[in-house]
Amino acid sequence: MSALLVFHVFAGSVALVSAGAALVLKKGGQLHRRAGRAFFYSMVVIFLTAVVMAMQTSNTFLFLVALFSFYLAFSGWRFARNQSGEPQWMDWLAVIIMVSSGLLMWFLAFQDFPQFNDTSVTLSVFGFIALVLGFADARCHRDRAATGNIRIAKHLTNMLGGTIAVMTAVLVVNVSLTPPWLGWILPTILMLPVIIWWSRKVKA
Repeated sequence: MSALLVFHVFAGSVALVSAGAALVLKKGGQLHRRAGRAFFYSMVVIFLTAVVMAMQTSNTFLFLVALFSFYLAFSGWRFARNQSGEPQWMDWLAVIIMVSSGLLMWFLAFQDFPQFNDTSVTLSVFGFIALVLGFADARCHRDRAATGNIRIAKHLTNMLGGTIAVMTAVLVVNVSLTPPWLGWILPTILMLPVIIWWSRKVKA
């Protein structure tokens, strides 16, 4: 667990730095692409270490958050690479996993309704986001719509979503907020308007 945690934290640090670099560098340039690759591969390490730690501790919450976070990075990476708009099997599999994770999050969140706790609030919010993004990406794949500016907007939205996931992990680990669930959703609340504005600007 100690070794896994070291790799997990290191990958998180690389993801945070590379995401920041990708945001400020010229979009589509070589340096931007290198920063994007560093972000994606660090998210792979974060995902794998989180899944192993979740299995070792029987932590369903951590497992679902790991799936949720990795989908954002994976789908953002796929939208960047696949310029044809023709989805492949891995794209459909990822969407199925994302939607299934969202449904499971909602099931776990609402099974003790109305006695909501901090975990229930977090799972209900993440589950909603997972379902919205999952169905939106599925519709995009079905219509072969991920081309041109729409593809770039999709890439931007999902990559920034993955960045929010890393920011959330850093905030939750290092800052104590009251109520505790606020740390899990605060980065999303702050960054969501930016993502919507930026995505609409790119599409226009």
